[in-house]
Amino acid sequence: MTAERRVVVTGLGATTPVGGTVPETWDAILAGRSGAKTMPFDWVEKYELPVKFAATIHTQPLDVLTKVEVRRLDPSAQYALIASREAWADAGSPEVDPERLAACIGTGIGGVWTLLDQWDNLREKGPRRVFPLAVPMLMPNASSAAVSLDIGARAGAHTPVSACASGLEAMGYAYEMIRNGRADIAVAGGTEGAVHALPIAGFAAMQALSTRNDDPERASRPYDTGRDGFVLGEGAAVIVLEEYEAAKARGAKIYAEIGGVGMSSDSHHIAAPEPEGAGASRAMVEAVERAGLTPKDIVHVNAHATSTPVGDVAESNAIRRAFGDDADGMPVSATKSMTGHLLGAAGALEGVFTILALHHRLAPATINLDDFDPAIKLDVVHGEARKLPDGDIAALNNSFGFGGHNVAVVFTSI
Repeated sequence: MTAERRVVVTGLGATTPVGGTVPETWDAILAGRSGAKTMPFDWVEKYELPVKFAATIHTQPLDVLTKVEVRRLDPSAQYALIASREAWADAGSPEVDPERLAACIGTGIGGVWTLLDQWDNLREKGPRRVFPLAVPMLMPNASSAAVSLDIGARAGAHTPVSACASGLEAMGYAYEMIRNGRADIAVAGGTEGAVHALPIAGFAAMQALSTRNDDPERASRPYDTGRDGFVLGEGAAVIVLEEYEAAKARGAKIYAEIGGVGMSSDSHHIAAPEPEGAGASRAMVEAVERAGLTPKDIVHVNAHATSTPVGDVAESNAIRRAFGDDADGMPVSATKSMTGHLLGAAGALEGVFTILALHHRLAPATINLDDFDPAIKLDVVHGEARKLPDGDIAALNNSFGFGGHNVAVVFTSI
């Protein structure tokens, strides 16, 4: 049996509503800039959508990819490819046996743009006008396939589809692959390109979205008494994971180590979290224990915190349940206040933020928090970023999804 191995982060990549790269995105987060804006698309008025804004991508794929790549990939796969290339370059494009290299890219929905556009083509123009690559573009694993083809990964191309927990679950899956000896390096993360009329109409119908059409930048307001739903976002975030000794031997830049991963399910409701946070707290406790730590060792949490009235309270209850009195004074950040909710990419992006918080010893501030909800029993960072302690520290990232999927990952400084 292969001995369990340490797994570290050596590369970061992202394309988001607030930046086309990780440095741009992180600068925007520390500056408290929102990526939410009124949508310029003609279909907003055509379908009389009740929500007219979203956190759309900051940098257009055609500014980064070739025209052929854009034509042959759904937006979700375009974003994944952009983020993975940045992460791979950031890691120094390590030399690795392709059979020891894996790709794990999660998504909540997959190629929704392709699916719906080609359905329109079929209805309006007939079957001969359906694009020949429609199926490989719309399939949820298109992103992991595109990334694996791009880097030559042959140890596996995996696609967790666990709603809004997908991206963080992909990181956890890649971590297990390296830890257990199935791969030496993995490119892992999440992607989503679902700013489209149908998802917006669907989320709006279930009253999940904010309707602050007159004030998009202030619409995502986790933990505020005036929160009225999440802001739909799009983009991708990817990290490069490596076995520690090999990364150290090649002189790689190491951002952090993954200490432990916890996963659970609520078995409560298809769209609502278990209100007392029982399932979510189990994931957190498991992640901390698997990292060989105690709740006192966690100095920062990047929360799922979508800005929904029920969800934010449920997560607060879960954190208190998992950490008890150790949650007092533990800085909690809700970065969806700036990026919106990237669905299957959300946990991956917030994983990148958690890694950077450790690396730079800064917990980002939550914006739009004007009237703190007394039902939230957490020390939420707001106003300005908060300095984290020196020395060996650990932080936790939460990601939850429709269907009761719960994922928590502990990252440690190194």
